[in-house]
Parts: sequence; C-alpha cells; structure tokens
Amino acid sequence: MINLTVSFALSRNSFGHLCLTDQSGQLHEHVFPVRSFPISSPHEFIAIVDRDGHELVWLDQLDQTSPENQVLINAEFATREFMPVLTEIKSVSSFTTPSTWRVETSRGSTEFTLRGEENIRRINPTTYLIADAHGVQYLIEDIKALDKHTRRLLDRFL
Repeated sequence: MINLTVSFALSRNSFGHLCLTDQSGQLHEHVFPVRSFPISSPHEFIAIVDRDGHELVWLDQLDQTSPENQVLINAEFATREFMPVLTEIKSVSSFTTPSTWRVETSRGSTEFTLRGEENIRRINPTTYLIADAHGVQYLIEDIKALDKHTRRLLDRFL
C-alpha cells in the first residue's frame, strides 16, 4: 500500500476552534473533521470541511497526515462524538415498547428508554446501534461477545 502524505497544517485559534492552513498557505478557520464511516472504518475516509460543509481536505487513511494533525483530529472527534459501547443489559422494563433499559456501557451504568424496535439498527452481522429516546446512540461492537442473559434480552427486540 502506498502511503501518500497530504500536506496541510491544523491548529487551534484563540477561541479553541480548529483551523486549517492549506498547501497554498490559505487559513481556513472553524473547520471540522468528518468520518465517512465512523463505525466500520473510523480511521479511514476522513474529510476536513469548513463551517459550510465544503470539503477542504480528503484523507483515505488518517495516517496520511502528520502525527500533530492526527492528535488534533482525534481530539476533535473525542469532543464531538459520544457513542458509549453497550457491554451488558441488566434489565428491561417490558418486552413491548417503549421500554426502559438498565445497561452497562464503556462509560458506566445508565438507564434509557427504547421507543421502538426500529431504534435498533443492524450495521453488519455482529454490530448494532441502539438509539434511545433522546437520540444517544449505544454501540454493540460484537453481539456474540455479549453474555447469554444480555443476548437473550436483546433477541426479544430483534
């Protein structure tokens, strides 16, 4: 695989917004990295866009840019993306929806309301996304890795 380095520099301005200086030296303030496939390919196919959504830079791979840019891109993703990984379902209030789920996640214990079965979306044979009533998305990375009790509860909704 050929690793083509894309030349640009990222920085933060006095307001903390991400800024991009392109190859020609032009400064673009208030830019955002955007993942094309945040779950299946989080380190591939990343665009850096301006506040109007116009693409300024395209990266096939995150490692096509400098380590300094990678740190800023990952920091920006960390502040904007919140997707806890669901590791265990403790209980559900009902097998009809809406129902309240008590779960363990990568961010700790929580409780959320599932409005309907349509809020459980299959990404691939083992990966699922569950959206709660407030729009928070919970990722199940590998359904086969979950304990038997959790899989049994989840099967009632799939």
